[in-house]
Amino acid sequence: MKIENLIKEKACTIVDVRSHEEFMGGHVADSINIPLGEIQQRMQEIENLKQPLILCCASGNRSGQAQQYLSQKGIHCHNGGSWLDVNYYQSQTS
Repeated sequence: MKIENLIKEKACTIVDVRSHEEFMGGHVADSINIPLGEIQQRMQEIENLKQPLILCCASGNRSGQAQQYLSQKGIHCHNGGSWLDVNYYQSQTS
């Protein structure tokens, strides 16, 4: 299923991997902030989230790193790229 459809159907969890400060400056509604540097320490929390995860950041770089790491750990996730793109898809939900 395409990322846009997962978001529109609320069939995923959106995880923003930017810093807490960046997240507080603006983020996708209902998204969770788990900064890239905290992913290893918060694996138990991540494993309990509704999967698949849609990962986002400022440009798609950090979310790509997170996606690679989490996929290796068996987490079903996708790189959603920029949080602004994910926010746009989220705004299309009915």
